[in-house]
Amino acid sequence: MASDRVVIVGAGQGGVEAAISLRQKHFDGEIVVVGDEPDLPYQRPPLSKDFIKGGGQLRGVQLRDGSFFAERKIELLLGRSVTAIDRASKSVRFENGEVMSYGHLVLATGSRNRKLRAPGLDNPAVLELRTLQHAIRLMERLPSLGKVVVIGGGFIGLEVASLLRAQNVEVDVIEAAGRLMGRVVSHATSDYFRAFHLQHGVRLHFGVTVESVEYDSEGCTVLLSDGRPLRADAVLLAAGVVPNVELAAEAGLHVENGIVVDERLLTEDAAISALGDCASYPSVQAGCMVRLESVQNAVDHARTIAERLTGDAKRYDSLPWFWSYQGDARLQIAGLAAPGDQEILRGDPESRKFSVFLFRDGRAVATESINDPGIHMLTRRLLSAGVEITPEMACAPDGELKALLKSS
Repeated sequence: MASDRVVIVGAGQGGVEAAISLRQKHFDGEIVVVGDEPDLPYQRPPLSKDFIKGGGQLRGVQLRDGSFFAERKIELLLGRSVTAIDRASKSVRFENGEVMSYGHLVLATGSRNRKLRAPGLDNPAVLELRTLQHAIRLMERLPSLGKVVVIGGGFIGLEVASLLRAQNVEVDVIEAAGRLMGRVVSHATSDYFRAFHLQHGVRLHFGVTVESVEYDSEGCTVLLSDGRPLRADAVLLAAGVVPNVELAAEAGLHVENGIVVDERLLTEDAAISALGDCASYPSVQAGCMVRLESVQNAVDHARTIAERLTGDAKRYDSLPWFWSYQGDARLQIAGLAAPGDQEILRGDPESRKFSVFLFRDGRAVATESINDPGIHMLTRRLLSAGVEITPEMACAPDGELKALLKSS
């Protein structure tokens, strides 16, 4: 029956997790997962790391094989697109005109790479790294690349820069802001990675943008806003992402930096939920509406929705955490920091193993750990449990932090 059917639009990690969690919670209705890519659902994080380094082994990125979904009666509609939502009839329309009814609709539409308007950046030769096909294309072009201009000094841009340098490709990173990963990490962490990438031969350009890209038979010339030209074999665009909200907006759902949902991840339509990169939700940690781009966020959103749809409704309050592997530097983040938070360094950056504690009004709100997984896991558990960490505790021996956790 259509009233028992859950349709999930988006076959990324969040959409797939919603389907799996529903079955784990003994939902016995129909589950249909729609994905606009033809490939079996896969993980995105390995694409900028092990997938290309390992020569493109699909087994390392696929979430599950086809038999897994078949055994659990999860229908996959791959290479298909939902083009419209009819909220009155509770149905979706596909690109071929076919219509499917739903009892509940989950929007897991994710995000896409932000496009820049500079002339030449719309050229098909511009590389990206978000989808499996992007990664395959980059892998195929690697042997012919001697120099690449990477636009964007965030997680993906820097992960790609490290990947390219490991292949002895020259790299210039263009960052419009004054520091690396400035939107998501502290000054101390940003400074460490600036030094790290410079030491590994990456050329960093701050406070400039790309004015244009011109192509010729030997490559391209990237003209910067300060007038400097950079020669390269290719340009890779990694200037952030934008949420895929058009489908929701056209259906009349509230959209503001994402599809707006409540604390249970419901839109204003009781038959439609949203999760992951495309959802703007009220964060317990931030005290305001946020939209996060992380695997943890998408997966935990999915589990919360599955619990609600099987009779266990609760507020979403999971602690956000993130990671970025750049060469042999491992960055792990727990919690949500904000500009102006107090930074306290734990350990010595010169040792290549340290953490940064972020405080707001005297209370820890986040930690950033570089090659320091023990502190990351410990503080993640403390923050998740709501244990108060004072600035004085930031540099306390590990045993004292562990004692805090035990006492909680």
